[in-house]
Amino acid sequence: MGHWMKGWTAKVLGVGLLALLMLLPLWKVQSLVEERQGMRQAAIEQIAQGWGGEQVLGGLVLAVPTQEKIATTGGELRDVADTTLLLPDTAAMSIGMSVDKRRYGIYEAPVFASTVELHGRFAAQDIAQRRQLDTATWQDGKAELRLVVGDLRGLQDVSELQVNGKPQRFESSAMTFGGSSSTVVVPLDLAALNGQPIEFSVKLHLAGTQSLQLLPLARSMEVNMRAPWPDPSFIGAALPLERSVNAQGFSARWHMLDLNRKFGQSWHASDARIDAAVHDAAFGVALFQPVDVYQRNVRAGKYGLLFVTMTFVAFFLFEVLKRLRVHPVQYLLVGAALTSFYVLLLALSEQLGFGLAYSVAAASVVAIVGGYAMAVLGARRAGLLLGASLALVYAMLYVVLAAEEYALLIGAIVLVLTVALLMYLTRRIDWYASMPAATGPAIMEQP
Repeated sequence: MGHWMKGWTAKVLGVGLLALLMLLPLWKVQSLVEERQGMRQAAIEQIAQGWGGEQVLGGLVLAVPTQEKIATTGGELRDVADTTLLLPDTAAMSIGMSVDKRRYGIYEAPVFASTVELHGRFAAQDIAQRRQLDTATWQDGKAELRLVVGDLRGLQDVSELQVNGKPQRFESSAMTFGGSSSTVVVPLDLAALNGQPIEFSVKLHLAGTQSLQLLPLARSMEVNMRAPWPDPSFIGAALPLERSVNAQGFSARWHMLDLNRKFGQSWHASDARIDAAVHDAAFGVALFQPVDVYQRNVRAGKYGLLFVTMTFVAFFLFEVLKRLRVHPVQYLLVGAALTSFYVLLLALSEQLGFGLAYSVAAASVVAIVGGYAMAVLGARRAGLLLGASLALVYAMLYVVLAAEEYALLIGAIVLVLTVALLMYLTRRIDWYASMPAATGPAIMEQP
């Protein structure tokens, strides 16, 4: 038993425990990444406070207050107020965006200012049919057209509003739409229309941060959007039918039908089930920033234990093959250098961008570990070889991080090759043998 405890097996177990111990600082680094992500999100929210947040634009909706007599459990009738919402037959939007970046401390976020031209039409037949089928009584004199806007702070100007050819003005409103979007309204007397359709035209300026999404609030909706942003991310329930993306910017066109969504042309505002369906039908564009440093830091951190283990294995192989001895404290110092890579990467990537930060952090750790290995192993060649191996590992990780779709495949192949190489190099080792005595004054003795 004593002979076994003095052998290589005990050393392997000890090195394995030291590698697992490195999980604690790696876990703290991941917590730090999450904390910095939270700080970045708070900075974006501060930018949105003065500019407008992630925007949702829905066009105009006809809202008619209703009264309905409902029988109570006691048999009495009571009046219940509600609102009937009706969507236009056709709507078309033309959106031109200008894009800039706003900074808050060291963080920045893309912001946009858009000019929106909206026109559409409520069919007279739709209005008459809905009134006939509605179980509640319409209050025609209190109807209104509601413009659905996600964040009213970004509504900078309404330069034109016409309803049936007559200029109108929006009024503020406490009413919401879809559970979260705000509205501004235009009062409308349905009785005065005498069964005529409602045609509208709106031109407005809307600002926001990071994304602009649209709600398909019409039986047939056409949207054209353009912006000088070369990295759009088309998001939501529908991708554009046509799009063009180049270094100067993008343009996109959507065409949405009522058949493409999970709610109808009309419903009661009290029906909460519709809110989720409206939310899920949103589509549009996010001003994607290609280098999301925090996401890449999180992904890099997932390989932290593998890096520590591979480096420890390399040191251990030098112990076995070159008949040297490395003290557990020296393993811990090397592990500390490896985990410091992730802190340095996070701090630098916020300032320099991920690619340059990765190069600087990796070069620093390779130099530290390689130089330390020269002293610990007492051999210049061994230190250079370990440094080169570590540099190769960091290069491999960067390839894995860059190849998102093939990251698992590349990682699996590298892992299998590493295990195969380890088995090949240790194939002739007698694991029952005792550990050798130390050779060379630069190597710390184990107690």
